[in-house]
Order: sequence, then structure tokens, then C-alpha cells
Amino acid sequence: MKYYAGLDVSVKETAICIIDETGKICRELKVTSHPDDLASTLNNQTYSLARVGLEAGPLSQWLFSGLAEAGLPAVCIETRHAKAFLKAQVNKTDRNDARGIAQMVRVNLFRPVHVKTLTSQKRRALLTARKLLQEKAIAIENDIRGLLRNFGLKVGIVRTIGFEARIRELIDGAPELGEIISPLLAAREKLRTEFAKLHQKVLDEVRDDGTCRRLMTIPGVGPVTSLAFVSTIDVPARFKNSRAVGPALGLTPVLNQSGESHRVGRVSLCGDGMMRALLYEAAQVMLSR
Repeated sequence: MKYYAGLDVSVKETAICIIDETGKICRELKVTSHPDDLASTLNNQTYSLARVGLEAGPLSQWLFSGLAEAGLPAVCIETRHAKAFLKAQVNKTDRNDARGIAQMVRVNLFRPVHVKTLTSQKRRALLTARKLLQEKAIAIENDIRGLLRNFGLKVGIVRTIGFEARIRELIDGAPELGEIISPLLAAREKLRTEFAKLHQKVLDEVRDDGTCRRLMTIPGVGPVTSLAFVSTIDVPARFKNSRAVGPALGLTPVLNQSGESHRVGRVSLCGDGMMRALLYEAAQVMLSR
């Protein structure tokens, strides 16, 4: 007899539900959310697991890799499908969610999610950290502009490299204001310095990757966009053809058809939001320059 396991993952513990091919619950328990603990629990001679399902989330890549290395037939379930399926339950608990996920993998009512390779995960982490530092630095610059505007001091249009000099010029002769703005300038300088280091790492990654260099020959595509695209696609063979990439990135319209009604809506906005934003930016550059 085949058995199926559903895992509801949280930070500390994971609820596990094992059912047989008829849907009967065979075992329920909670285990520490660590691949080794989960693998030792699920690699039980009593139950020959045909599929182990877990919902996509922050820990799913780490847990999936550990379960796969242990020889378990793990599958990562698309979040929207899991939410729609589990929403039918009256009471939402970890145990009920694990039961629902187990039933999903038993009846095959789910869409598997591709789990990225370790290289792509590291590249994505690099891009995310780079973007975070950039956004924080820009936020501080905008806050400084707003604070000075209250005193009638207008920064105006100034490039990043000359921003601090312009601010120093404005607050010269106002020591009390300087005591407030100087710590912000110091924080901005630190963020910009660390951002430059991460940006250099991005350039180094792109320089050593032939696919990234080839993508950069396209007008509007720079090192960040090319590296993000390569890390997002990860394994090109997982797509049936090039036309399947658009829907995966949420760039195709939503269709709403019922009876005589047939409406083509906005793009679905599913998938990777960062990659979609970078592609929009690249397209805008291509059209305007």
C-alpha cells in the first residue's frame, strides 16, 4: 500500500500527517523543523511513502533539499493552490493543514514548485541584499531632503556622488541642524559603501558567467537584470518552450471566461516580483533610448 505525508512547516516545529492511499490517517506528530529530524522520522520502514508534500515558504528550499538528499520523494506545493485547498477547512490549525496537504498530494491536486539550485539561491540572496542596502540609502536621502525642506533648505537635483557635499553646504552655519543631519549622513555613507561592495560582487558573478554576458548584449539589459534572470530561470529545461517563461513571471493576461462572457484582464503578476520589475525597467530603457 502507498502512503503519503503532508508537512505543515513553521519556524520551530513541523506538523506531519501520514495517510494511506484511501485517505485514512495513519500517523500524526510534530518534529523539529530540521531536515535531519524530518528525514529520520519519515524514513520509516512501516510506511512506504509515495510522496511527501510541503508548502512553499521561507524554509521550504532548505527542507526540500535535505529530504531529497535523504532519498524521500519530496514535492514543494504552490502556495496559492495550498491556500485554496486548505481554505475549505473550518478550523485552521497546524494539524489540519498537515492533513490537508497530505490529501492534496494523495489525489494529485497541486502544482509543484521548482526548488532552485544552491547557486541560484546564493545569487538571489546577493541581489536581495544589494537591493535592500540601496533602498535604505535612498530612504535616508529622501528623509534628509524632507527634514531640510522644513527649514526652507532645498537640496535640488544632485547626483549621488555630490549629495553629501550639497547637504554640508546647506547646513553650514547651522550647528544645531548639523548635529541632527550628520548622523544620517554617516549612516548613508556606510550604506553606500557596503552597497558598492555587493554591487562589485554582482559584477564579478556576471563577468564569470557566459550566459549573463550574452544577455547583456540585449539593449537595456545590464548586469543586475541578467544575473537576476539567470538565477530566476535556474534550469531552462524545466520550461517546455520559451513561451512558457512569460506566464511563470506573471507577464501574461488573466482570462475570465464564463458562458458568453470572455474578458481579458491585466497581467497575472504571479511569480517573481523583482524579476518582473527589472524586465519592465529594461523594456522601458530599450524603448526610450
